[in-house]
Amino acid sequence: MNRFLTLFVLLVLVTATVSNHKVEASPVLKLGSKGQDITDLQFRLQTMGFYNLPIDNSFGKATRTAVQVFQKKNGLQGDGVVGPKTWAKLKKLSVNKKELSMLARVIYAEARGEEYKGQVAVGAVVMNRLQSSKFPNTVKEVIMEPNAFSAVKDGQYWLIPNQTAFKAAKAAVKGNDPTGNALFFFNPIITNSAWFKTRTATKKIGSHQFTL
Repeated sequence: MNRFLTLFVLLVLVTATVSNHKVEASPVLKLGSKGQDITDLQFRLQTMGFYNLPIDNSFGKATRTAVQVFQKKNGLQGDGVVGPKTWAKLKKLSVNKKELSMLARVIYAEARGEEYKGQVAVGAVVMNRLQSSKFPNTVKEVIMEPNAFSAVKDGQYWLIPNQTAFKAAKAAVKGNDPTGNALFFFNPIITNSAWFKTRTATKKIGSHQFTL
């Protein structure tokens, strides 16, 4: 009886896990599709500069064209259908609305005293980490990774970002990277960590040194 009960519990857990994966999976989108996922798609495309019309919940011809341009630019089949491969690439190169706010927060917290270029640079580091296999797979996980950003640790991350921080975040998402593909940055006046000295320097922007 106990053996049967154990097998039953395991079956329930496996079923629940599969169900959760199905819920989290992004749906296949194509011409004629409608819904909130289209809004997310259009926001991502618009933030990257591929889609310039108002965001709605309808996958029309303009959305298909934007998807095709994105696909061709990133080595995907340009069929205008947003399937698993296109979603995977989108989520590595773009952000949704909530993630854009998170990106603006970390920029404001880490670099609000820097010139605009220096703010874009911090955003670029987050986007570079998102695309790197050495870091987590989502913007939230990249930012919240333990000890990844001092502003998260000391609470400054929760300050309300200004419009310049949002502008810098959008620039970083569009691919503006003044850091030379940097994955880390630090202020050499404040940080004495020997670890940073082992990193390959790329650019010095404002008070921050950027490294690989």
